Amino acid sequence: MTGEPITLALQPRIEAALDALRHGTGAQCLSDHAFSNLYLFREAHGYRFLPGDWQGVAGQTYDGTRHFMPLFDMSTAPSAVLAGLIETHGCLYPVASAQAEALPAERFAAASSPDDADYLYDAATLRDYAGRALAQKRNLVRQFLARHAPQAVPFDAAQAEAARTVLRGWMAHKGKAVGEADERACLEAIGHAQRFGFEGFVHYVGSLPVAFLLVQALQPGVFVVRFAKGLDSHVGVYPYMFQHFCRAFERPVHWLNFEQDMGLAGFRRSKRSYQPSALLPKWRVALRG
Repeated sequence: MTGEPITLALQPRIEAALDALRHGTGAQCLSDHAFSNLYLFREAHGYRFLPGDWQGVAGQTYDGTRHFMPLFDMSTAPSAVLAGLIETHGCLYPVASAQAEALPAERFAAASSPDDADYLYDAATLRDYAGRALAQKRNLVRQFLARHAPQAVPFDAAQAEAARTVLRGWMAHKGKAVGEADERACLEAIGHAQRFGFEGFVHYVGSLPVAFLLVQALQPGVFVVRFAKGLDSHVGVYPYMFQHFCRAFERPVHWLNFEQDMGLAGFRRSKRSYQPSALLPKWRVALRG
C-alpha cells in the first residue's frame, strides 16, 4: 500500500491544510474537511496520507469507490496533475461545489450522489421547531419536558464516562455487538474530544446520563454534529438536545451540519424529518470520456 496510515502524529500537518480549505466557506463547509473525521474513520475507508507537492488522502467511499481527497486548493494545480491523480486513484472526492465549478468542463466531469450530501440546518429552525412540518418535533420536546427535568452539563473530560454509559445503553437497545455500528469511532471521539476540538453537552435525568452531543466548529457559527446518542427509553431526547444546543451553547450557533446519510433509509428519514435548509453536494471528479 502506498502512503502513510492516518495517525495522530499527522494531525498538525493535515489540519493546517484542511484549515486553508475551510477558510471562508461559511455554511458551505464540508463535514469531511477536518482531521478528526479522517482519523476516526480511517479504517472504515482505508485512508492513507500521501505527502508531496500535491498532498492528499487516498481511500474508499462507503460504496467502495476509490478516491483521492486533495489537501490543496485545486485551482492552483495544473490540469495534468489533477488528471494524474484521477488516473492513479479513481476520482477526486469530496470536492466542494465552488472547486468543482472552477474545473475545465472540457476535461473534467463532476457527479454527486445524494448518499454523500451533508444535511445543513438553520439553527433558528431547531431553536423553536416552528411551523406545521416540525409540529411533531415540538410535541416530542414537550413530552420529554413534561416527563423529565433534565440537566445539561457541558462536555469535558469529567463527563467522558457518562457519555460512554449512554453509548453502552444505546448499543444495547439497538442490539449491537461490541465493535458494531460506530462504537469504536465514538469511543475514540470521547477520549480525544479535547484534542479534536469537540464540544457539547451530556444530558442527565436525575443522576442518569440519558444523552450526549459532540459537535465540532467548522467555521464561526457553523458546527457539525459528530456524535449524538440518546436512550430510546427517554422519548423526545433527540429533538430536545438539538434544540438545547442551539439555544444554550456559549457561542453563537447559526448552522448545524448533520453530515451525510450514507444511503441508509433510517438515517435519511431521521435527517429529513428535521427539515434541512439545504443538502451540500460532495462532488466526485473524473476525467471526461
